[in-house]
Amino acid sequence: MVVIENNTDANFTDVRAIANEVWPKTYGSILSQAQLDYMMNMMYSVEALQLQSNEKNHHFILAKEDDISVGFASYEFEANATNKTKIHKIYVLSSQQGKGTGKTLLDFIAREARCQNNSAVFLNVNKYNSAQHFYTKQGFEITEEIVIDIGQGYVMDDYIMEKKI
Repeated sequence: MVVIENNTDANFTDVRAIANEVWPKTYGSILSQAQLDYMMNMMYSVEALQLQSNEKNHHFILAKEDDISVGFASYEFEANATNKTKIHKIYVLSSQQGKGTGKTLLDFIAREARCQNNSAVFLNVNKYNSAQHFYTKQGFEITEEIVIDIGQGYVMDDYIMEKKI
């Protein structure tokens, strides 16, 4: 049985390990190796994760099965001064995909968002990431297309998907 716990590790050891396993498989055919390396450092260095948690009010949670972390997510209430919760990250180990872990993480975040009286949850997903089909199955709808300049000549070419809660 999967349980959700708050991340309490200041070094984000489990978060980083999961990202290191999942990112190359998810984005290896979408992004160049140079962009993949750049984004991993930009988003998943210990310093970047501490900044997100401590200064940007991102809440990090771990999905654990038998006390082993098999997935994680981060989210922010009232994102962009809206009455909505933004899911910044959600990743599940390849070996755990299709077992309901992602849905468990999404459901947990939606419950937390409702407790904060937020009206919806939303996220960005790369236009070429097959995960968008998973989000559609969970009730998310594409609300916008966006291209975000992330520096070094790289962009994120995303859909914004939203689910009312």
